[in-house]
Amino acid sequence: MSSNEVTLQQDNGQPLDTESEVQDTPAPPAIPFYTECSEAAQAQLFNECEEQFAQLEMLQNEIILAEPDSDENPQEQSVNRLTAVAAELKQWQTRRPELLSTNPEVLLVVGAEELQKLNSQLELVLSCSQAKRDTLRETLKSEQKWLEEKKEVLRAGTEHVVKQRLENERLSEHSVLQDTKKKIQKMKDYQNRLMETLADVLAEHFPLPTQETNADKKKKNIPQELNENLISLNEVLELLMNTTLETPHDPYISIDETFWPPYTEMLLRHGIAQRHPEDCFKIRLETFY
Repeated sequence: MSSNEVTLQQDNGQPLDTESEVQDTPAPPAIPFYTECSEAAQAQLFNECEEQFAQLEMLQNEIILAEPDSDENPQEQSVNRLTAVAAELKQWQTRRPELLSTNPEVLLVVGAEELQKLNSQLELVLSCSQAKRDTLRETLKSEQKWLEEKKEVLRAGTEHVVKQRLENERLSEHSVLQDTKKKIQKMKDYQNRLMETLADVLAEHFPLPTQETNADKKKKNIPQELNENLISLNEVLELLMNTTLETPHDPYISIDETFWPPYTEMLLRHGIAQRHPEDCFKIRLETFY
């Protein structure tokens, strides 16, 4: 049901659009307003009014004459007055109201005036109802707009959940394993490149001693014996790292004649390696983590 339509059920069960019917239905004819009566009707009404006033005066005089003396007890006066009012009320409740005049022309004018008053009141009620209807219509439009926005958000969230569910179903155990293997291979390749770069840097800046460097030291009267089985600084570092990774519970390596003492001392002084606390011929890689 839309906000602009209010459907009712007719006798045959079909919906009835009251708003469109109200718009299509022509306005009721204006009620003729009779403001004046004929002279005969006015004279008759005047005579009836005089008769009623005369009867009223007679009844008022009878009431005055029937009033008790002022010497009576005030309490008794109140009780008598209450009894009289109750009897009068009962009489008025059982009495059928009578018309002031039986003249059709007078009744027509009075009825027209009452209809005009009733018409004005109904027009006021109609305007208030239309204003309230417009307010409710605007409220309904805003609520429908808010509902559409929430439906759109819900639709987007549902689509995202379905997409994620399908994506998770596509990721099988094999694909996860293959992805992990690729990542491990990338890390190995990166490690190999780092080791190659380190080896190049060490070979260029920290070479092994040669016969020429040994001859220079002999000229300075420094006795030096060159061991042909010396290992390079790169090999020393690689040996330290592999031992730390393979046997973390015992990462120490033994120093023998293949380690050139200046390089070993350099590693110890710069905090790259450390000695065993009980055996000075064993060193290990410093913990950097």
